[in-house]
Amino acid sequence: MKIMLSFRILSLLLLAPAVTACASVHKLPSTPNIYSTQNPYPVQNIASTLQGTTSKIYYVTDRTPISEEQNQPGYDKTRSASMAFGEATIAYDEDLTWEELVQISQTKLDRQDVKVEITSIDELKRFPATPLIFSATPNGIIVNPEEKEQYRLSTETMKTVVAERLKSSDRKDVILYVHGFNVSFEKAILGLNDVWHFGGRQSVPIAYSWPSGSGNLFGYFTDRESGEFTVYHLKETLRVLSSMPEVENIHIIAHSRGTDITTTALRELVIESRASGKNPRKTLKIENLILAAPDLDYGVVTQRLIAEKFGPAFGQISIYTNEDDSALGISQMLMRGIRFGKLTATEQNDREAQIFKNVKNVSFINVKGVKGFIGHGYFSEHPGALSDIITLINTSSRPGTPTRPLTKVDGNFWELGRNYLDVKDPDS
Repeated sequence: MKIMLSFRILSLLLLAPAVTACASVHKLPSTPNIYSTQNPYPVQNIASTLQGTTSKIYYVTDRTPISEEQNQPGYDKTRSASMAFGEATIAYDEDLTWEELVQISQTKLDRQDVKVEITSIDELKRFPATPLIFSATPNGIIVNPEEKEQYRLSTETMKTVVAERLKSSDRKDVILYVHGFNVSFEKAILGLNDVWHFGGRQSVPIAYSWPSGSGNLFGYFTDRESGEFTVYHLKETLRVLSSMPEVENIHIIAHSRGTDITTTALRELVIESRASGKNPRKTLKIENLILAAPDLDYGVVTQRLIAEKFGPAFGQISIYTNEDDSALGISQMLMRGIRFGKLTATEQNDREAQIFKNVKNVSFINVKGVKGFIGHGYFSEHPGALSDIITLINTSSRPGTPTRPLTKVDGNFWELGRNYLDVKDPDS
């Protein structure tokens, strides 16, 4: 029985690249439960400049640009020593009007598939390669002045663009998305666009896309190491955003292997902030840290994050789990440790349960009714989970409140069903 199960899991992993390749056409996800004709999509809160059947998503990436010989803009799965900041333009079906898109975005019945695609990718600024050239002197480390100035100018360009975009949003926040294993640059952009659109097109959306996309069994380990490679660049991105006075809050959505990258970067920034006598809750401005289907070893989390008093550095930490997640089952088989994204209340010992209860801002949300063969991308595909994430970002309300009436299981553990926050139309 164990041999058959291992073979099935391994087959799932080996099939993953083929599944990804077949899913080249991106479709608008199902309407989140929070919308209906009685509780419509919040078009009245969206600036006129952000209304329409096109949208712009900003990005930061340390992927290598696709060569000009391929006559195709974008980035591949290999690593670049320099970060790039840019914007991607996304378009919905060309024969679709804004009014029709609004109607589809609040309708659950008789909806048609809406194709979404990237129409242009524009790199606005490329940072100098890191590490910057430096010299060790008796007086300390001195960074090459020319490269240091180039890096500063790149940072200022990014700040200027983000600050200008903030003017079009009622909320002066940033939503930063960090994707997971075997995800293309394009898929990362389109995934964030789904969340941003259904969230009411508020805040500045930025996709952080690291060198992922190797696929297959050995590619999983390649992507893990690329995740370690990208940590410094993610830290730099967070430093830029959190240093901007125009940015009030940052909401991070990290998925799968992206949760390891994100928590590693944040752990180092938290230690750095406290070592300099500062409060990371104020300096980092992280209002919501959302870990969706986290591919993290539970034992590592308790030692590296909880022991470092990681939680109090943020407004809320929300961990979305699914015990039937086959992708995390693969990871668990390979890495021999309980994956954080499959954790249930019964898998904690009494000491661990007490520690998590004492960290008041950490919530585990078990997502039920996940459809699909693998059940790993539910954070944007499950109409209940997407509704909760949108509500969390827009209101920062706590689980169990009238705004987020999750079902309590035990301690910090909650349950979310497929019909969670469902608003029924009278004729449905």
